Amino acid sequence: MRASVLVGPRQLELREIDTPTTPIDGILVRVMACGICGSDIRSFESGLRGDISEQVMGHEIAGTVEDVGPQAEGFKRGDKVAIAPDVCCGECFYCKKGWVNLCDNHRMIGTHWPGGFAQFLSVDGYMLKHGMVHHMPDELSFVDATMSEPASSVLACQENINVSLGDTVAIIGDGPIGCLHIEVARARGASRVFMSGLHRLDFAEEFHPDLLVDAGSQDPVREILNATKGLGVDHCIVATPVADTQRQGVEIVRKRGTVVLFGGLPRTDPMTTLNGNKIHYEEIRVVGAFSYQARHHRLALDLIRSKKISASKYVTRVVSLTEIEEGIRMAQQGDAMKVVVDPWR
Repeated sequence: MRASVLVGPRQLELREIDTPTTPIDGILVRVMACGICGSDIRSFESGLRGDISEQVMGHEIAGTVEDVGPQAEGFKRGDKVAIAPDVCCGECFYCKKGWVNLCDNHRMIGTHWPGGFAQFLSVDGYMLKHGMVHHMPDELSFVDATMSEPASSVLACQENINVSLGDTVAIIGDGPIGCLHIEVARARGASRVFMSGLHRLDFAEEFHPDLLVDAGSQDPVREILNATKGLGVDHCIVATPVADTQRQGVEIVRKRGTVVLFGGLPRTDPMTTLNGNKIHYEEIRVVGAFSYQARHHRLALDLIRSKKISASKYVTRVVSLTEIEEGIRMAQQGDAMKVVVDPWR
């Protein structure tokens, strides 16, 4: 089979490698589409973590079941499946609490196991039991189904902070995640949704935020405070990997408002500075948001099926395995909203 293998920073190699065998207790998946995620881009730029020297990336996966091992249950050849990458251990403190996204032994397809930038993917019994391999609606396209993985994180985040009827929400970051937050906040009943961004404002306009701030020429804090008559918003979701936007989030929320640090900062510079007095005296909550649970992935697939999440609006480019670097550049430069890889193209 053909696969795109990351062998070092900014070094992808297209290789002919052996098609993986079907695990006795698992399935072999023919990958039909795999989204390029921000974490794939970070790995492309800086290389793989830990002692993994090379890997097939890609973890926003949709495909069909090519083969089923004799001990695998619940799947048959030809089934359409969407695969989220997270695999928990089921045994640690956090798994037993039901917080599997915080598993101490958390591993991911596309990082610890080969991912979806290849024509086939092997999913063993452990991954089926502790991971997220879900049947997708027949009417859903494979390309649209890849959006279920990023949408799952957004659903989990807004559930955690309880975005509710009549709430005001500010989103910092105009990429796919930011725009997903617009759609989910609307679906949960938010009355007004504001967005601040830099690189994809034209794309973000298609999701009709009540206010769209160009952070390159306007002050997001001033503009959003003006829009709320100085009150601030109920929730500010910071969906960028930039420390200064986290500072802005604290300035944008009202008293007793919630700031969500949705985007991780670079591993080489993870520190941020927030207004501690404002957090203290105004009883502001600052929370993190990371990953999701299986029910969020199933819900995401259903919301895409019912058009509550407009998956097709996000994907602006489909590329082949040989064009992944071009797709990454397009995403980095803001020339594409979401890029999806078709391994058979």
